[in-house]
Amino acid sequence: MTLIDTAGRLLPPRYAARLAPVLERLATLAAATDETSVAQRMAMIAFSIRIVSAAIAFVSQIILARLMGEFEYGVFVFVWVIAIILGNLSCLGFHTAVIRFLPQYRSAGAEEAIMGLAATARIFAMVSATLIAATAIAALYMLGDKVESHYVQPLFVGAFILPMIALGDVLDGTARANSWPVHALSPTYIARPLLILVFVAGAIWLGRMADANTAIVAALAAAYVTTITQFIVVTSRLRKRFPARGVEVHFRTWLMVALPIFLIEGFYFMLTNADVIIVGLYLPPEKVAVYFAAAKTMALVHFVYFAVKAAAAQRFSALISGADRNALAVFARQTVRWTFWPSLLVGALVITAGPFLLSLFGPAFQEGHLIMVVLFAGIIAKAMIGPGEVLLTMAGELRICAMIYAMALAANLGLNVVLIPVWGLLGAATATATAMAIEAGLLHLVIRRRLGIVMFIAARPVPERVLPAAEAR
Repeated sequence: MTLIDTAGRLLPPRYAARLAPVLERLATLAAATDETSVAQRMAMIAFSIRIVSAAIAFVSQIILARLMGEFEYGVFVFVWVIAIILGNLSCLGFHTAVIRFLPQYRSAGAEEAIMGLAATARIFAMVSATLIAATAIAALYMLGDKVESHYVQPLFVGAFILPMIALGDVLDGTARANSWPVHALSPTYIARPLLILVFVAGAIWLGRMADANTAIVAALAAAYVTTITQFIVVTSRLRKRFPARGVEVHFRTWLMVALPIFLIEGFYFMLTNADVIIVGLYLPPEKVAVYFAAAKTMALVHFVYFAVKAAAAQRFSALISGADRNALAVFARQTVRWTFWPSLLVGALVITAGPFLLSLFGPAFQEGHLIMVVLFAGIIAKAMIGPGEVLLTMAGELRICAMIYAMALAANLGLNVVLIPVWGLLGAATATATAMAIEAGLLHLVIRRRLGIVMFIAARPVPERVLPAAEAR
């Protein structure tokens, strides 16, 4: 390697040989710093979009509830939640597998593999979602009169939304993998809820009834407009960035990674949304509306957790790959404090303002205040552990993380089935809060046993001893 000093003279070979590793190390650090700054900028943009989207979603739900009334609004949110769950699960983890593989292929310069991955994920999600939608339509036809009449048409229309939700999730993952947070998040979290509201208002202005059928058709139109637009934009940027002449497909490799991700994310997604579905199966639509409004209001507290989760993932990954287990334990404790105390403060404020916030949906929604209190207990139980599942995931404990979510989901479903017929909406809230506490307890025990780290708000600030990774297992 030839090096030149500040005067423009060639350095002797022995000095050049000594300086070369130092310069290479500095170049590596500069590249890592640049990647970190990009990740931080992306996290800040993503968090800002989620804050804006939370405000838009909350206000739009209030307006829709006011326009439709609690019965029709309850029918709409029941069908919409089912569509979101099935559409997300239709991807079978491919939307996250894209985030896993695309940066790796980009670093290796494998443009054909990138384009093959993007195309495969989209086709797989669309085909899977279409099959699930066709199965749902056939089930509606076979069940006949066993399905409540007010649900039949919205469910039929909702089935046609599934492919667009699945495709949108894959496009979201593709944009995230390329550090395009605006193209990833704004279609789903900003454009779609705004378009649903605009389309509903426009339909009512044109003389349509303000009911669930109108709302679900508006949601269908909004989903197609936003997803197709996102498809055009992301595809165009992808082709400009990776001008590959062909495609390279490694379907089996991608599927083997996607399926464990599907189990973890699927169980978690069901855990956070199943209560609304079960309430709809047992109770009339107006009760679904009240429960959904209370849960949506308490979701404001969850943003503390999501913010800490987004900030902690990259740091956890870096610390786990290092040898300093004490630094990992100290940071894990910090994330618990960052999660618990702000959640407690924000939750107390939301609970205090609960009657007013619920009254914005309509007079009948104020009975959801007690539901908010019970759900808050579950949120605080989870906050006492912090982003424990992120630590487990970054440590490679994907299987045990999926098992924790599966057990928490089973507890949630079982308790809902038992408690809703007895306590109604309060039973659903109790089941969900209890499942959150079970999840938090299992995370605490597993992290302590597998990693030797105590993630708990009441734990001592400095651990007496942190087990090495091999000994902790």
